[in-house]
Amino acid sequence: MRALRRPKPETRLLQPPEQGRFGLAELEGLPEPVRRHLGQAIAPGTPLASCARLRMRGRIKVGRWLPFRAHQVLNPHHGFVWAARAGGVIAGSDRYLDGTGAQDWKLLGLLTVAHAQGPDTSRSAAGRVGAEAIWLPTALLPRFGVRWSAGSSNQVTAGFRVGNTPVELRLRLDEAGRIASLVFDRWGDPDSDGTFGWHRFGGEFTGYRSFQGLTIPSEGRLGCFYGSDRWPGGEFFRYQITHLQPVPRSAAQTGR
Repeated sequence: MRALRRPKPETRLLQPPEQGRFGLAELEGLPEPVRRHLGQAIAPGTPLASCARLRMRGRIKVGRWLPFRAHQVLNPHHGFVWAARAGGVIAGSDRYLDGTGAQDWKLLGLLTVAHAQGPDTSRSAAGRVGAEAIWLPTALLPRFGVRWSAGSSNQVTAGFRVGNTPVELRLRLDEAGRIASLVFDRWGDPDSDGTFGWHRFGGEFTGYRSFQGLTIPSEGRLGCFYGSDRWPGGEFFRYQITHLQPVPRSAAQTGR
């Protein structure tokens, strides 16, 4: 008898889009800057996706800057799996599934170069997946439990929770309503001294692309201490998203 193949862990993140499609009625009651942002990010008639598959490339700082390529399943309110290869020799994944975060990276598939798990890793990963909602704007609609406010014509804040972890994304918008920069408080140990706490995390965006009715910040740089004098040393991730496919209803139902 042929053995049944176990489903990949990320299939648990695949969810069908909400019923209906995006219309401006979704934005009623929101502050004008928020309406301007979401109105340019989501084209009318776009499915109300909560999950997507992405591909990206760029450079990541692992002691030194290395080129990387990665693919990802992203469900901003529930989890992610980010699998990558850096420098051609380091491969592995970061993930957050069922309330648990972990990292596993190996050199040449043999030598472990990074492994992390436990409550601190989980809380940090929850903040990360919440911030990556900027790559799936439909997941930031109020229907998904996101609370929006505006401090000025170009400063807006999106607040929600991923599991037990609070996420508050502070976004600066350009004149077109696109995200120019992001700042949020993320749990972590950026100094690698064994002391975890809330630290400023964020970055700025330099390119935008539209995929399947969604316009996202497709290029940028991210890291710890954004906006402070420690930012030059805290930056560690420069990316370009080359593909984004919101998960359709059929794929979510079959787990493919």
